[in-house]
Amino acid sequence: MYIHPINLWEDEPQIIAFIRHNAFGTLVAQVDQRPHGTHLPFVLDKNSEGKTVLTGHVARANPQWKSIPDQSEVLVMFQGPHAYISSSWYNHENVPTWNYLAVHVYGKIRIIEGEELLIHLKKLVDTYEEGRPNRVSVEGMSDTYLQGQIRALVGFEILISEVQASAKLSQNRDETNFQNIVSQLEKSEAENDRDVATHMKKIQKGKNDS
Repeated sequence: MYIHPINLWEDEPQIIAFIRHNAFGTLVAQVDQRPHGTHLPFVLDKNSEGKTVLTGHVARANPQWKSIPDQSEVLVMFQGPHAYISSSWYNHENVPTWNYLAVHVYGKIRIIEGEELLIHLKKLVDTYEEGRPNRVSVEGMSDTYLQGQIRALVGFEILISEVQASAKLSQNRDETNFQNIVSQLEKSEAENDRDVATHMKKIQKGKNDS
């Protein structure tokens, strides 16, 4: 991913929180010599050796998993809020642009089965059921039903080797224009726009605190 130096995002705790908050990502790998993407929920976790991993699963009918050799490198993309930035918000002539947050994760993939797959499914369900009324759990499913579902899935674990993170949030603007952009985004009815404004203010606060 191309990242302009001014937009390079290196705050590890923030990136971890971002992945967990935007955990519906895209697994990218080659299928029949063409890029292939699958949109999936992921769990950011530690493996038995204490190393950081992403776990997920695909439908057994999905051809992607059959085309990925064990221990080959894959890419997972996570995207957060994004917003159009109108040049009418500046006090000088300029072009429109787009603000966004995105994280690319690279790592080596391996297939998980049996108990490992079951542990992944339990963590996945528990993660997304957290705080919901009438929570469900894998443990509450009948064994016959659960085993039937598991047979239709292929699980995987990605050992993370590299993380690329970009927070393009108008860091190149002066204080007046930066505040104008934040103000316009906060007025928007679009939740994405308001979320971008929130992240912009965090960036600004970080600068002021440093």
